[in-house]
Amino acid sequence: MRILALDQGTTSTRLLVAESGGLQVLGQLRHQTRYPMPGWVEQDAAEILQHCQSLLAIAGKADALALANQGESCLAWDSMTGHPLSPIIVWQDRRTLANLARMADLAEEVTARSGLPLDPYFSAAKLGWLLRERPEVARAHRAGRLRLGTTDAYLLDRLGGAFATDRATASRTGLMNLASGQWDPQLCEIFGVPIDCLPEIRGNLAGFGSVGGVPIAASIVDQQAALFGHGCRNRGEAKITFGTGAFALGVTGNTPPLPVGGLLPTVAWDLGEGIVYALDGGVHDAGSAVEWALKAGLADSLTDFDGFDRPAAAARDLFFLPAFSGLGAPHWDRSAAPLLIGLAPEMTRRDMCQALIEGIAFQTADLLAEMARAIPLCPVISIDGGLSASGDFTAFLAKVCQREIAVSSFGERTAFGAAQLAAMALGATLPEPEGAARRVPPGPAKPEWQARFNAALTRARGWRDI
Repeated sequence: MRILALDQGTTSTRLLVAESGGLQVLGQLRHQTRYPMPGWVEQDAAEILQHCQSLLAIAGKADALALANQGESCLAWDSMTGHPLSPIIVWQDRRTLANLARMADLAEEVTARSGLPLDPYFSAAKLGWLLRERPEVARAHRAGRLRLGTTDAYLLDRLGGAFATDRATASRTGLMNLASGQWDPQLCEIFGVPIDCLPEIRGNLAGFGSVGGVPIAASIVDQQAALFGHGCRNRGEAKITFGTGAFALGVTGNTPPLPVGGLLPTVAWDLGEGIVYALDGGVHDAGSAVEWALKAGLADSLTDFDGFDRPAAAARDLFFLPAFSGLGAPHWDRSAAPLLIGLAPEMTRRDMCQALIEGIAFQTADLLAEMARAIPLCPVISIDGGLSASGDFTAFLAKVCQREIAVSSFGERTAFGAAQLAAMALGATLPEPEGAARRVPPGPAKPEWQARFNAALTRARGWRDI
């Protein structure tokens, strides 16, 4: 059995192959992200499609293919030509903030139906914006040629000939009814999104066309793919993936959980035996904050975010909140701005790098604290992603979370989870990658550090509104 997993992420697209000899990354291609206006974040759909096609062209024969997608990012395209009618509006984009502020009286109804707040992060407001603001999108709608959806629906349509999305991805749009697992006509009306232009919602193993004779056996949003790839199946089992953002998900079971403490209910997966739900929370800037530090000259390479020889920046009253895209859960404040407090004359860029990764850890600790109030959270939290390679970061994270951290020895948990689902669709299983997880004990608690960071966070909120 040979399974291909295409992990189409926010910064790059990776292709993993799983077969009897183990797991291997066949290739990775980075794509451009553009910032045409303050708060706008866009990508080129044609470039991403080409990267997917290029990677699949070198893959060779396989029994099945799985797709993991970047989530709430979305676009419009022509149903007849397949050509994009808009750029991809990325999940970090904030262009719909003012529109959503004018819809505040509908917030309770939107949350009751979708489980999600009125926030630019989700696809619904972005898709409505495209209909209002892009003449070519409106023309395609009038001509009966418009397709709207998240990036997976576009890729599945163009690669596999299936205009469809999966139930986990659809639950991140703000247009799906969380209880029914179908598009909600009332939500579509609220956001101005024609329901007949949206893809069919399917279970994660329902089949999504084929590429060169290889069936696309599974499709799922990236964070839920990682949750599955970490082996989280039971209530209270949770993972954190540190990619462009940092996203924590914890399994809750077969009943939709209520929004609690700023965390959001979401579909974990639908494998044909009923929907499994999870609680979700995200820090919008993790890897993207590290990328900013590299571009700004605070660091020369990723090694500059490890091996610090001074006490924690928090112990020296230096705090960095890297809220370049505002605050996600549990605060949901897109007006928050980055903030650096406590810089002293003797401090260097190395100190600022240390404070930056500590700021990511503090925000992550907030997510886990809220999750633990909602479900009986397991004492060991599995993590993966770029920052998990930093020993200093994982040690600090364990300390501020006061939980043991298990760092995966295999970094491609998103692609692995997607590959596991494709194997399951074939009636098979994939073995766990070799190598034990690195365990990081929590160490002595420092609650005063979190209190000082939270004070800095309070000062950063609303800053863009001044």
